[in-house]
Amino acid sequence: MTTVAASWLPLSPGERSVAIEVLVHGPLSRTELARRLDLSAGSLTRLTKPLIESGLLIEVPEAGTPAEVRQGRPSQPLDVVAESRSFIGFKITEEMVYGVVTTLRSDIVARHDRPLTGRDPARVADLLAEMTDELARAHPRPAGIGIGVGGLVEEQAVVGESPFLEWRDVPLADLVEERTGLPVVVENDVAALVEAETWFGAGRGLDRFVVLTIGAGIGYGLVLGGKRISCAEEDRGFGRHWILDPNGPLTPEGERGSAVSLLTISSIRYQIRAATGRDWTYEEILALAAAGEPMPARVVEEAARALGILVAQISNFAMPQKILLAGEGVGLMDVAGDTVRRTITAQRHPMATPVELETKVSDFHDWARGAAVLAIQVLVLGAAES
Repeated sequence: MTTVAASWLPLSPGERSVAIEVLVHGPLSRTELARRLDLSAGSLTRLTKPLIESGLLIEVPEAGTPAEVRQGRPSQPLDVVAESRSFIGFKITEEMVYGVVTTLRSDIVARHDRPLTGRDPARVADLLAEMTDELARAHPRPAGIGIGVGGLVEEQAVVGESPFLEWRDVPLADLVEERTGLPVVVENDVAALVEAETWFGAGRGLDRFVVLTIGAGIGYGLVLGGKRISCAEEDRGFGRHWILDPNGPLTPEGERGSAVSLLTISSIRYQIRAATGRDWTYEEILALAAAGEPMPARVVEEAARALGILVAQISNFAMPQKILLAGEGVGLMDVAGDTVRRTITAQRHPMATPVELETKVSDFHDWARGAAVLAIQVLVLGAAES
């Protein structure tokens, strides 16, 4: 196996385009790679030579080609060695830190979780350093760390505001770098998840793509031209101002009838607790609704209609090819998916192009994987374009 150089940076814009194309879609023949990037054979050779010399790209035999004819560049596609570098990704929640190790192609090869016993930034950084040591024992020489946090993240380094952690202006990247000696990238967790799904998941190869998450909050990410659109409000919980039903429930977590008040797990649990005096888990509420219990069934049905309206509105205005519905609250689709789909149909023009709605049963390791993908993008390829 080719040994990868200690550093692949800096890459020119042209080299970076080639590296990303092979990383995401490879192995690719030179002919196909030149076609995808609209490059001449000479230009492609000039761009790929330093990438091969650095060890970022390798030549591999073409599948199905007999050994005796595996000669010359036409039958030697370019690929990356996915296992040549590992990356650590963390997702920080109110109660836990979820950690993963991924390959260069974001395949999860290890998991390690720890309870979050305090929210003091220094203590959290200590915990992340301890988890990094644990993960690195089985997967030595990690290339870097990505951290996903719910809230506003500035310059992929500072947590400007995180309501869940009650943080303001925390230089998390510096704190973790000091303790681990590794380069660190910090990003909003939804943005990281969107990047991961765009490069390696449901949105790979799509021009227009949306990720919608429901769980502790409402997350929304829009991809146009194959790139995530960054906007100021994406990290600020705009779901509380996205009104779906002006006569809907009012909860402590959002405006009356907002996406937050109708769809988040805490709001659904609040409505049931207020009506019954009992504190049910989200999973118990969904099970009761599926069994036909009147109050849970009404709340879940109302949430399903709200989700259908939200998906229809996104479809009408953003016109995506696919919407990925993810997050810890997607169990709603198992119980009331028919209501969601009927509402989408009712809220769209009869001749509108159908939008593929994909539901991903995900856990917090998927969010941690998203953070690792940010590390791959920024630390390996210099793709700091968020």
